[in-house]
Amino acid sequence: MSGSTPLGVRGDRDAARREQEAAHWVRGMFSRVAPRYDLANHLLSFNIDRYWRAHTVRRTREILLRPEARVLDICCGTGDLVLALAKQGRPVLGSDFCHPMLVAAHGKIARRRAPAVLFESDALTLPLRDASLDLLTVAFGFRNLANYESGLVEMRRVLRPGGMAAILEFSQPPNAAFAAIYNLYARRILPWIGGLISGSREAYTYLPESVRKFPLAPELARMMRSAGFADVSFEYLTGGIVALHIGRIP
Repeated sequence: MSGSTPLGVRGDRDAARREQEAAHWVRGMFSRVAPRYDLANHLLSFNIDRYWRAHTVRRTREILLRPEARVLDICCGTGDLVLALAKQGRPVLGSDFCHPMLVAAHGKIARRRAPAVLFESDALTLPLRDASLDLLTVAFGFRNLANYESGLVEMRRVLRPGGMAAILEFSQPPNAAFAAIYNLYARRILPWIGGLISGSREAYTYLPESVRKFPLAPELARMMRSAGFADVSFEYLTGGIVALHIGRIP
């Protein structure tokens, strides 16, 4: 299966059943950590996650500034990227299939009076018409999809000609020495601190394992091209801990 494969998802199931079990596990895991998700993220990334999102907004600004641009952030979690995008003054949509995450996001959006609307939906089956969006973003959620190819096809389906997709996701640093140091932190330190903060060591054990299994940046770029995206490019951020992929609709 080319998608999220949490521990406990049985490999002897057929593909459809494995994807269903993976999605159920991921939804449950995020439901458990939602109350302290933001605190854990900011501490574990040393607040660099704010820069990654701000950089994503800068790279997509050409679409954001279009009159009447329709923008959706999928797998929006607690809404950090939704809020960053909404700072440009355009209405932004956000979706997630984890209800407790959306509840947390709604509270933040309401407090800041941001021009954003949230809805609950699986990113693999968005309740949107074909070619109805100008910009679709996802930050640190694509890795958790039960099927990456299906996710890319769905993203391609809802984008208009001239539209853009931006995928901000964890990656493997291309420098071997830095990768070794980062992987040591991710596998030994991150689960302990993340578990202490969130109350779920399991969730922060899954995180580095899901990054390890996720396609390398060049492979994800290839998958985007196969799904019908053009002018696909990616850039490493913070030494390659994260990669930002951009793809356009011809």
